[in-house]
Amino acid sequence: MVELFGVEYMTVLGSTMVLLFLDSRYSRRRTVITIYGVTLLAMTAIALIYRLAGLENTLYVYSLIVHIPSLLLLLVLSRFRGWQLVFQLLSAILFCSLIHHVAGLAYYLSGGRFWVLSLSYALLSAVVIWFLIAFLRPLFLQTLLELRRGWWLMCLVMAVYYIIIIYLIPGVTGFSQSSTILKPAISLLMAGFYSILMFLFTSIRKEAETRHSAQLSALQLSALQGRMEAVNAAEDAIRTERHDLRHRLQIVEELVSQGKQQAALDFLDTAQNRLDAHKAVHWCRPPVLDAVFSLYFGQAGHLDIPVQTTILLPDTLPVDEGELAIVVANALENAIHANLSLPSGQRLIRCKMVGSPGIMLEISNPYCGTVAFDAQGLPVAQHEGHGLGVQSICAFCRKHGAVYQFDLTDGWFRLRLVL
Repeated sequence: MVELFGVEYMTVLGSTMVLLFLDSRYSRRRTVITIYGVTLLAMTAIALIYRLAGLENTLYVYSLIVHIPSLLLLLVLSRFRGWQLVFQLLSAILFCSLIHHVAGLAYYLSGGRFWVLSLSYALLSAVVIWFLIAFLRPLFLQTLLELRRGWWLMCLVMAVYYIIIIYLIPGVTGFSQSSTILKPAISLLMAGFYSILMFLFTSIRKEAETRHSAQLSALQLSALQGRMEAVNAAEDAIRTERHDLRHRLQIVEELVSQGKQQAALDFLDTAQNRLDAHKAVHWCRPPVLDAVFSLYFGQAGHLDIPVQTTILLPDTLPVDEGELAIVVANALENAIHANLSLPSGQRLIRCKMVGSPGIMLEISNPYCGTVAFDAQGLPVAQHEGHGLGVQSICAFCRKHGAVYQFDLTDGWFRLRLVL
């Protein structure tokens, strides 16, 4: 029964590890219920096979009962596909195996005391789960977004480890001398390999943060420069109008003296309209967002793309203004590029952004053609190097728990974001 306890405990722990490595497409409640519901079925099947066929046969079919259903479950729940999904499962198996092998070694050295096994399981599980939640999970989820290549090679190494400990080394750690020596040793080697991977993941995260900071600085500089240019242009125009004010007053005085009051009023209205046309437009109070709107709306105007706007934002925002500005900039830039493929009369951008009860953004533009969406609902880039703006938007949403949606309906491509 001790062997059955170990197998069942590893099954539950493995499901917990899968949950920690998983970036689910569904709500947390639905994901947890689904994973542990499947786990309960697997545990029932394990207990039944153990009673009918014994431990050795149970271990032989363990992959069919637990690991293959877990892979299929990831296919349903995970936002990722391909080798990234396989890496999620193999990582969960690796950490479970480390706990199982170290606890089994402690059990063997204690002379087969069950309380030592139980205590080892509890302590090691608590430490590993804390490590995953506090450090590895956020690092891992960011790496899944940033790293596009090399996953198959990492999966190959971990798959070789999986085959060795499951099929090539017989016995259960803690009950067989050979497995108690060999399996923990190989697992510790794999821990070293995974440490190298974590160093790689950390480097990728630092590079991404550096790139994000550079992008934010460049955006702020560009947007603020555009704002300064607009302000300077307005000041020059007003300075010119002020210089010509004396002449206009003389003209108005002459028109009034001739009894042409209506002509004088029309002349003053024309002068007022010229002044209004040179006023710098402010779209919202947050300065960086205001500069971004001015920059990209100005670009759209120069490219003969009309913009319909509804922007109602508070003075303070619930997230970093610079990060939100990058999201808006990426979305508007994509909308401008999409409009350039359309005839001049069909171009249009609609931008709606409000701050109450939460930040809600919708940017839409007409689109001629079709857009392919991946399993995560993201538009698939049609050319190499494209799609980085969408990735940046998704990274922001994951960081701040925002909900996003891309869709193409009735010839309009839309991005909706709710924070």
